[in-house]
Amino acid sequence: MANPQQANPGMMSMGMGLRTTPPPAPGSSPFAPSANQGAGLSVIGTDLTILGQNIAIISQNRLQIDGDVRGDVVGKQVTISSEGSVIGTVSAEKIEVHGGIKGAIRAAVVIVHPTAQVDADILHQSLSVAEGALLEGRLKKSKDPAELVPNLDPTSYAGKNGAIA
Repeated sequence: MANPQQANPGMMSMGMGLRTTPPPAPGSSPFAPSANQGAGLSVIGTDLTILGQNIAIISQNRLQIDGDVRGDVVGKQVTISSEGSVIGTVSAEKIEVHGGIKGAIRAAVVIVHPTAQVDADILHQSLSVAEGALLEGRLKKSKDPAELVPNLDPTSYAGKNGAIA
């Protein structure tokens, strides 16, 4: 009996059944930006630590950080969970902090929850700090909402940190 993978390389054996996998699109590159930037949620898990000089994590949508990031984070909405931490700048339209941030926060809406430990300068339009939160740093309400719009274009970071263009 012929091996199904030899007969059709687009087929993968899955125990008793077969599952088809689409071939890669012609001319596609794993280094090109994804065309599938829907309304999803990206998560940096509790078992993940991201370290590096001049790194930027950019999410086109919602990003939840449960692990540790030592670099800048940019997204449409960013949530630092109670187990998560960031040392760097966090920039988004909306930022919710349950965990820790050391550095800077730039967002139209910033919500600091009771479990948060924040040592950062915060530039904001709206700031909410719950009782019990630890907060140190300078707070400044932005007079120009345009200065709080996060830069979600990864190509604008190329060259600054050796990223692939």
